[in-house]
Amino acid sequence: MGIFSPDTVSVGDLFVGAMVPGLMLVLVLLYLLYLVIIAVVKPDSVPAIPIAERALEQRLFLRALKVLVPPLLLIVAVLGSILGGLATPTEAASVGAIGAVLLAISQQQFNLKTLQEVMAGTTRVTSMVFLIFIGASLFSLVFRGFGGDEVVTELLTDLPGGVIGAMLVVMLVMFLLGFVLDFIEITFVVVPIVGPILLSMGLDPVWLGVMIAINLQTSFLTPPFGFALFYLRGVAPREVMTGEIYRGVAPFIVIQLLMLGLLAYWPSLATWLPDLIYG
Repeated sequence: MGIFSPDTVSVGDLFVGAMVPGLMLVLVLLYLLYLVIIAVVKPDSVPAIPIAERALEQRLFLRALKVLVPPLLLIVAVLGSILGGLATPTEAASVGAIGAVLLAISQQQFNLKTLQEVMAGTTRVTSMVFLIFIGASLFSLVFRGFGGDEVVTELLTDLPGGVIGAMLVVMLVMFLLGFVLDFIEITFVVVPIVGPILLSMGLDPVWLGVMIAINLQTSFLTPPFGFALFYLRGVAPREVMTGEIYRGVAPFIVIQLLMLGLLAYWPSLATWLPDLIYG
């Protein structure tokens, strides 16, 4: 069904391939650089910790550790088991579930009601994904039966610019689809159609997967249809206007587009670490 099947690239490769662009995007360079610039230009937008709290610096540090360390350990346990070859993604999911239960117990938030709510929510999401998967499989079968894949292949291969033109068109279409479709639908329906065509043109599957992920992430942030913006609107206070959210997210969209362009110009950002780890 998918283009990233075991015979082409592993899930571990995709995780490792996304680490370098992800760390550059979120932790190391671009976001931090933007925040530093804002702190210098508009200090009021990035207020300092109140003096009363800074006086209790050690206690504040311990509070931060208490909040950050457990989730980070859970992330390391899940991704580390995949990257280290100790568990498959399915097995790593069970590691995450056990870790989440242990965290809930340690926070004294684990009870029968919570367990029932989590199980009900998991069942709904899993059922939704399987229904989408079944529908996508039927759609792909009918689409290929009527020769749709041949039409798409001819369309992409005949575009001016060759593989570059085909990649630009696919990224643009996915960006626009991200306005109205969730990533699950795009992954199950669109990617299996265009993915094999792009791979047959010689593109690296890890690089292609990371490009699609960043492209969709940017689409979900872009007004006026971005899914992430609606999530934020749902939890933001009433005094925060929707227009303010749109203006606030604009620099981060530019940063992610810059990262997308950097990755397109320098594909080894996504491929050198998997090659180093997995040979």
